Amino acid sequence: MSRVVVIGAGLAGLSAACHLRADGHEVTVVERDAGPGGCNGVLRTGGFTFDTGPTVLTMPGLLERPLQRVGGSLETLRLRRLDPGYRAFFADGSRIDVRDSAPAMTREIAEQVSAADAAAFAGFVDWLQELYQVEMPHFIERNFDSPFDLLTRPGAAARLIRLGGFGRLGPAVRRRFADDRLVRLFTFQAMYAGLAPDDALALYAVITYMDSVSGVWFPAGGMHAVPAALATALEAAGARMHYRTPAKRILTDGQGRVAGVQAGGEKLLADAVVLAGDLPSAYRELLPDLRPPRAARTGSHSPSAVVWHLGVRGRPSTDAAHHNIHFGRAWQEAFRQLIKRKELMTEPSRMVTIPSLDSPAMAPEGHSVLYVLEPVPNLRAGLDWAFEGPALRERLLAFLDAHRYPTDIVTETLVTPADWAARGMTAGTPFSLAHSFGQTGPFRPPNLERRRPGVFFAGAGTTPGVGIPMVLISGELAARRVRDYLGGQ
Repeated sequence: MSRVVVIGAGLAGLSAACHLRADGHEVTVVERDAGPGGCNGVLRTGGFTFDTGPTVLTMPGLLERPLQRVGGSLETLRLRRLDPGYRAFFADGSRIDVRDSAPAMTREIAEQVSAADAAAFAGFVDWLQELYQVEMPHFIERNFDSPFDLLTRPGAAARLIRLGGFGRLGPAVRRRFADDRLVRLFTFQAMYAGLAPDDALALYAVITYMDSVSGVWFPAGGMHAVPAALATALEAAGARMHYRTPAKRILTDGQGRVAGVQAGGEKLLADAVVLAGDLPSAYRELLPDLRPPRAARTGSHSPSAVVWHLGVRGRPSTDAAHHNIHFGRAWQEAFRQLIKRKELMTEPSRMVTIPSLDSPAMAPEGHSVLYVLEPVPNLRAGLDWAFEGPALRERLLAFLDAHRYPTDIVTETLVTPADWAARGMTAGTPFSLAHSFGQTGPFRPPNLERRRPGVFFAGAGTTPGVGIPMVLISGELAARRVRDYLGGQ
């Protein structure tokens, strides 16, 4: 039985470990933190529970795959589809809900927007589904060895071209809807890819499909239940989990192949290693003798975000949903400020998530948990977050007051790009490399290191990219690489 060490117990590492264990390997996961989760962590203080990472869960079937392979089940998470998945508030005072089915969404658009745009929604859904069907098997759930691999499936590439996948997302959606509010609602997802909607390829509408058509879900107890479920299933399947055990060095044999990992105070023998964390940091800390791939050295990183975790007295108004997006009056200019000029947005759009609405145990009786997010430039903008952080906190407090959220604060934690950097995230962004064409698919840093046989990568910095669905897939793709290298079931 081959031995594999996975470094990092975030979602990518846990996904990789599940597939590797199911393939028959002896699997050890080492994690520097006290428990699983990585970026999908948890903070408990003052009777409040805060999810410190992603708050939006889509495509639960992609989570089911690693769980089932090691005998786990989605049922343990008690997932519930949120309705609305998002509640969008606009600067003109209007509101549109993203509903939990196409018929319900069609009615919402007819009531809040227009009959013409409601009629256009069916064609929009068909387009999104077609994009998803062609992209997932041919371009997302796939390992690339070279850009020339794009030519090996000409039928899929031709279909993607016919669907307009290599056009621009913003214009593609504007051609379908007359109302600018719908354009914003169905293109803001480009931010997950680190791009303005008018710069993102239309193929990234697949992210819109994932949350606006396939749905937004929430596990009982909060988002940290996701990595906890994966770790529990792994341990039950015989994997070893070593927490509070930072990896120090990759060990090699006389031929330069992986021989193990020095982690904590011990040496773990291994025939292969999966590095499941920030990719540039992995090269810097664990592969210092190797020159990182070009994109990892000089690539463009996505904007960052300030996240404000609040435990407050009181409950939100009846207008508030689980996920609330407050769109600023500016749109294209806001993206130019954030991405092109690397400035704080004058009229930002913000998201307020209130998980205690659907998991009351996350807050004491009569209290609420708020997660407030504002996109901001990453550290390469040179902003002084010792100054900008407190100033932005005051602006966010005024914003919450203006929108009638409870603001009698019991406990709070403000996370800035400087804090993300302190956690090992390059450029101080949790969103990794931006998904420009030159940093997508075979152009993204590869998930294997040919100069160090036996080293593989998983996570947002490698293929296929950013977001819970993508990092779960990245773990599966890394496991396939190990299978090809070592063999397996």
